[in-house]
Amino acid sequence: MKKDQCYIGTPNGVVLCIDTYTQGMTKGRIYHAYNKEPKEVSSLEEMILYMEDFFNQINFPFPGTEERTFRAVKKKEEQRERMIKVMEDEELLEKHGDIGTFIIRVQQRQHSSWQGMVTWVDENETVSFRSALELIKLIDKAIGEKDKKSE
Repeated sequence: MKKDQCYIGTPNGVVLCIDTYTQGMTKGRIYHAYNKEPKEVSSLEEMILYMEDFFNQINFPFPGTEERTFRAVKKKEEQRERMIKVMEDEELLEKHGDIGTFIIRVQQRQHSSWQGMVTWVDENETVSFRSALELIKLIDKAIGEKDKKSE
């Protein structure tokens, strides 16, 4: 099978490896170029929260809106640590989940959400998404369909 859609291509690209899927609950690992160790996640929602922190840490893509809150928050001067790549794209592409593997490329963070592309490596299929919620739905649908086929 031709794998021409399987590339990282951006500093904030992540590989999501899904290992288990039970009644809508997803467990897996997230890999990115700045850490050799995976981040274990127990749901797609946890994946979103981790990735948002990661994007803020590398400051890419730059958020289009400021974080909003009703609570008084003291603005503190943050000294951002420069993140250094420790894994090449080829090494990231070798990571695979037991049930599914997805390459997520968030291109923009506009309108308090994400826009980008997700590639389902197992099917060599790439789809655009317009929000973090749409990304969750696309991944959940893909894994759900694969789960139904295996029954």
